[in-house]
Amino acid sequence: MKKVIIEARVNEYAMRDMNPNVPWTVQELVDEAQRVREAGASIMHFHARTAAGEPNNHAEVYAEIIEKVREKTDILLLPTLGFNSNDKDSSRIKIISELAKKESTKPDIIPLDTGSVNLDQYDEEKGCFTESDSIYTNSTRTLEFCAREMLNYKIKVKMTCWDVGFVRRGRKLIDMGLITKPGYFLFHLTEGKYITGHPCTVSGVDAMRSVLPDEPCYWSANCLGGNLLNVAPHVLKNGGGLAIGIGDYHYKELGAPKNEELIKRAAEMVREVDREIASPDEVKAFFNMI
Repeated sequence: MKKVIIEARVNEYAMRDMNPNVPWTVQELVDEAQRVREAGASIMHFHARTAAGEPNNHAEVYAEIIEKVREKTDILLLPTLGFNSNDKDSSRIKIISELAKKESTKPDIIPLDTGSVNLDQYDEEKGCFTESDSIYTNSTRTLEFCAREMLNYKIKVKMTCWDVGFVRRGRKLIDMGLITKPGYFLFHLTEGKYITGHPCTVSGVDAMRSVLPDEPCYWSANCLGGNLLNVAPHVLKNGGGLAIGIGDYHYKELGAPKNEELIKRAAEMVREVDREIASPDEVKAFFNMI
């Protein structure tokens, strides 16, 4: 796809201490979906949260969000699988399995991290790791199970890749027929206290680009803990898309903006390199979702 897919990553597990604009409640997410769509996003990635900002891992809450968003806008919905449901096989996708029972609540796309990572964070001031026993486990067996289930549900998989090994594993899942073509890869770059992924640099991006499939596919980049806009021109000039939002990073250097403000800036950058923004329908057509 020559056009650019802009994904709004609106909340993740972010709190409001660094940016007060993080949406948590159902209504806040519904309103956010409309705003980021108007700003240029074709996909919204979100986590259901409580009014106090805690994870809200209940299928009925996700169902309510999806149905209410679809009443207001055509943005494609990409809910989390949820690290907090990280267990064995079926429990990894238990919320998605419930949502897939009804067309009105079935997600358009789901993210699948194609490997396991240490989720510890490094505190520069103290000179030590925090949460040093936190591991995000995604065994190949579990990935195969989840991918097969998404085939059955006819839900597109976006492969979230923290390093080149994730991209290579994603390629094999495509080769095995477990993930539909064309492949959809997200380069999950990391900065600041998050040191596990490739850095948000030109070389960090290019390392993962170097192992993409030879056949047509699509790739985007996001940055956990840092400013994605620093590498956005390089990403856009080399055919990638942008996945950006205050869920990944607070953007205090930009005045703690709202999600739609970041999406507007991303859209401006797309036009600056003479590319066009993909609509939700164009995204669905490219990935054979319609």
